Amino acid sequence: MKIDFATSRQSTLGVEWELALVNGATGELASVANQVLRGVAARHPELNEDDEHPHIKQELLLNTVELVTGICETVADAKADLSRSVAAVREITDPMGVELFCAGSHPFSPPQLQPVTDKERYAKLIDRTQWWGRQMVIYGVHVHVGLDRKEKALPVLDGLVNYFPHFQALSASSPFWGGEDTGYASHRALMFQQLPTAGLPFQFSSWADYESYVQDMFTTGVIDTLSEIRWDIRPVPNLGTIEMRICDGLATLEEVGAIAALTQCLVDEFSTTLDNGGTIPTMQPWHIQENKWRAARYGMDAIIILDSAGNEQLVTEHLMATLNRLEPVAAKLGCSDELADVEKIITRGAGYQRQRRVAAESGGDLQAVVLDLVKQMRNGPAA
Repeated sequence: MKIDFATSRQSTLGVEWELALVNGATGELASVANQVLRGVAARHPELNEDDEHPHIKQELLLNTVELVTGICETVADAKADLSRSVAAVREITDPMGVELFCAGSHPFSPPQLQPVTDKERYAKLIDRTQWWGRQMVIYGVHVHVGLDRKEKALPVLDGLVNYFPHFQALSASSPFWGGEDTGYASHRALMFQQLPTAGLPFQFSSWADYESYVQDMFTTGVIDTLSEIRWDIRPVPNLGTIEMRICDGLATLEEVGAIAALTQCLVDEFSTTLDNGGTIPTMQPWHIQENKWRAARYGMDAIIILDSAGNEQLVTEHLMATLNRLEPVAAKLGCSDELADVEKIITRGAGYQRQRRVAAESGGDLQAVVLDLVKQMRNGPAA
């Protein structure tokens, strides 16, 4: 089948931020998304054809709302867009006693008790995936970056795959599941890949090979729409973007901006390499799979595989070298400050480290962990 790739301006940006709704007193998940979305719609009549706010959307679970930016030129623009959407949601949630938080998972609310949004596509997903689908009480951050031609999509995907463990380690924020410490920095990473067509992307040598794969998926009934290919990194042909979907939920707007800047800079660097006639190195699939597991298990302490020769380095050390290399790219794109915020995550600790620290200081009280995340969401990382 032929899959067209929309025209985009190179390195434009879009961000999606999934937020959990919780009881402000107890930290329990609150399945009130329908009320929140109705309230937002009533106050903000700029709705789309589906009677949704253009930047505040439904998600799989009734305890979740998703904030979606428009097409942005800079990370600062994307952060401002998200900030406006947060304010619009808080206009409704604050009087309800409902708070917002974001992490890869909720530390203690039972996954199987969370109601699903009443939409046919969600019902079909749960019917097909059964127990695994009912466990998907997880939250993430997705970053789209525009590509100016189709031929860049798959090589850029290959390039981002090389940085999979970096994004996973920086964002890992799901150590707790159903009230227990899983021992993983990101339990979400291993949970989400249980869905059909989710997990690590396949890597193709040509766009025609990708089109053939998609045709096979339609022919065999694996998917009904292209969006049901839920890889951790994927091309999005109708938008003309590459979408980085690796990250666990991020607790603060500052962290979202840092991840968006790192994504935008890497994609722009890869694009320039291709424009100059260069190629992007790849690694063996077994190295890529191992890197994902190491980052999900050990987070910032992961020793990652760097190349096809099997050279290894501590992920934070390689991240620091990467940030230094990308400084000129960030200056060109206007995201130097946001890229510098990546180092703040390394210094302060990723979400899973901060959650475990709060739990230890609170005698294992996971309610304290959620309420701390609520504070961070409202007041920033210093909270």
